[in-house]
Amino acid sequence: MAAIFHDVEQNSPEWFRLRAGMPTASMFATVMASGKGGAESVTRRKYMLRLAGEIITGEPEETFSNHHTERGKIMEDEARQFYAFMHDADPTRVGFVTNGPKGCSPDSLLGDRGLLQIKTALPSILAEKILKGDFPPEHRAQCQGELWVTERDFIDISIYWPKMPSFVKRAYRDEVYIRTLSDAVDAFNDQLTETVERIRQRAA
Repeated sequence: MAAIFHDVEQNSPEWFRLRAGMPTASMFATVMASGKGGAESVTRRKYMLRLAGEIITGEPEETFSNHHTERGKIMEDEARQFYAFMHDADPTRVGFVTNGPKGCSPDSLLGDRGLLQIKTALPSILAEKILKGDFPPEHRAQCQGELWVTERDFIDISIYWPKMPSFVKRAYRDEVYIRTLSDAVDAFNDQLTETVERIRQRAA
């Protein structure tokens, strides 16, 4: 499989249709999740059933949005411009990228080999990220997943809030982690296919 870059606007009807029924990098942490004692993760199962419904109906399911996600959408352009100015870069917006039965929506492309992932965080949270100085582990699955899907080499995560210093950290491809991620996504997709078939058989 090879990465295919789709020229669509993020959060447009076309973007939602491309994503329907497909695990995406923003949810790879959920795909990899397990419950207590190795039991099935409740959030993983809910995500799988949502994708199963999208496959069966052929329509994307409406997703939850709150003031935090809406804030991120509003501030993303400002954060991108700030990153571009501070790092003398030219981030290029991209709609959606597919690579086999998986996809992602990077916030920007950086040249031929890089990606940019933008997050916003309240000042107290951003201050803690700056003091720790490490790549945020909660975003590892998404960021490594985007490198895997897009077949690129590095990703900068930029965490932003107006009037605060920004936090920028670069990560390169972690092939060992990506293999683990690949196995998890393959297993998820196999189970998703089985789930869709079971639903159709029960309905028949």
